[in-house]
Amino acid sequence: MKPGLRWAFHLANVLVGGSGVVLAVMIYLMEPIDQWSVVNHPLQPFILHAHVVSAPLMIFVFGVFWAVHVLPKLQLRTPEGRKIGIVLALMTLPMVVSGYLLQVAVEPVWRTVWEVSHLVTSVLWLAAIGVHVGGRVKGEI
Repeated sequence: MKPGLRWAFHLANVLVGGSGVVLAVMIYLMEPIDQWSVVNHPLQPFILHAHVVSAPLMIFVFGVFWAVHVLPKLQLRTPEGRKIGIVLALMTLPMVVSGYLLQVAVEPVWRTVWEVSHLVTSVLWLAAIGVHVGGRVKGEI
């Protein structure tokens, strides 16, 4: 795989994953400054926008990555990184779909469904990508 694609994939993961983690901290771990505030931190809207705007970059890069990296590995049937790679592949669709549906859901019950789905699949994605890339760096995967 070409280094440029690898770096684009890592950059997209850092942008989307990093903004997602920061946004989750702001939403779930911070308290509003006053009782009338709709955000918990002054930068929360900016971080949300960064997350939503960088997500299509990650989806595009993942599509290219799928063609260049995932499919050839599946066709070779090599055991190297296979289990965690399959977890990543399986988490991608629900993570992406729940992220988009979260933006357009109006009913509180559906917002909650998509929010929980997006949080769970995103945490699994970040953990799996960390293990997958970390194993490659150490030469284990």
